[in-house]
Amino acid sequence: MDSFDTLIIGAGQAGKPLALELARAGRTVALVEREHVGGTCINVGCTPTKTMVASARVAYLARRAADFGVRAGAVEMDMVQVVQRKREIVERFRKYGTQTVQRTANLELIYGVARFVSAREVEVALADGGTRRVAAERIVINTGGRPAVPPVPGVNKVPFLDSTSIMEVQEVPRHLVIVGGGYIGLEFAQMFRRFGAAVTVLQRDDRLIPREDADVSQAVHDLLVEDGVRFEFGVAVERFAKAAEGIDVSFTQGGAARTLNASHLLLASGRRPNTEALNLAAAGIAVDTTGYIQVDDTLQTSAAGVYAVGDVKGGPAFTHISYDDYRVLRDRWLHGLDARIGQRLVPNTMFIDPQLGQVGLTETEAKKRGLAVRVAKLPMGSVARALEMSEARGFIKVVVDAQSKQILGATVLGIEGGELMSMLQIAMLGKLPYTVLKEAVFAHPTLAEALNNVFLALDKG
Repeated sequence: MDSFDTLIIGAGQAGKPLALELARAGRTVALVEREHVGGTCINVGCTPTKTMVASARVAYLARRAADFGVRAGAVEMDMVQVVQRKREIVERFRKYGTQTVQRTANLELIYGVARFVSAREVEVALADGGTRRVAAERIVINTGGRPAVPPVPGVNKVPFLDSTSIMEVQEVPRHLVIVGGGYIGLEFAQMFRRFGAAVTVLQRDDRLIPREDADVSQAVHDLLVEDGVRFEFGVAVERFAKAAEGIDVSFTQGGAARTLNASHLLLASGRRPNTEALNLAAAGIAVDTTGYIQVDDTLQTSAAGVYAVGDVKGGPAFTHISYDDYRVLRDRWLHGLDARIGQRLVPNTMFIDPQLGQVGLTETEAKKRGLAVRVAKLPMGSVARALEMSEARGFIKVVVDAQSKQILGATVLGIEGGELMSMLQIAMLGKLPYTVLKEAVFAHPTLAEALNNVFLALDKG
């Protein structure tokens, strides 16, 4: 049996940097990876999807060329090239990460699938055959998640797509039907509409992204409808079936039975953790009812010395949260700090166009908590730079404490919304009152200037 100081299962956006940091500090580390270094983000998540979002935006701008006084011909998609560009960028990122791991002293990369034998020992079914036993004083689980397949009759009899396989589609779909109106579903909906497909989104709830404020949800809906995406709300999907051409999607809506025919079907109704193969019971590791590993504020599982990081532990499934999990363990183990996950701000950006960035409390959440708040809101149509770019859709919305004037949360639906949201997040981290941003000198003409104007109404009110 091989023994290491630390064993990390999964080379995702928490596992890989943690392995590198520990190894560089002189610890012996084994990093077990089932397939590719980089995890979901690099291989099938952030990197490939945002690469394709960029292609879709170019198509969108090309069709709008006349708005800018530019004459351009008809826009045609080369989906083979779109997919190839995506593959090349993913491979570049993946290759760099893999080589970095392989060149690091004290760190061994083992390709295979790990299962617990005890809380200190795993057996790895090696990718090239055979098995290997590995033991460690500390074990970190970073196995991530995967698209969930809803238990709808007929689902195993039709060629459905998920968030990974849809990025390999090399033709423009005639009609893409998407089940699920969350982040994944909406990003692909707009993307493929811009590629030229007819797109219909089936949403179980009565509005999109229900955890956002109602006005935000409605604005996202309206801009996607403007782009040509169709929505059906209050939907219960009943059955999938092969048709003479494509796939029939049967559902009920308001008590009525309906059927849509799709050339392509994307299931975007959630994700599930990669925990089944781990044999967690052998290590005494507790999971919740959906299979996510339960952790405390220091990321330790119910088994002493075993930790879980990233998507596999549930909670916000964002790359930046996985990376911050790495920082928590790094600071605790190498720097003696009492780092914990409970108090961090959790920003997120949905990469529709314009982007939707959000951090902190929404207006709805603040009022549910009984907080005395004031809300500042500015349409992007009042932002000079947005008008100059002909990108005036959306708005900036900020929630502030009525007494302390601290910023409690921000939502930006607008061009580079994630970047503007991040500026407000920095102010929150620095505990700046909104008045500092209202009076700050920002370069003209920039989107940042909008932070002057969004707060003016609060002082006028």
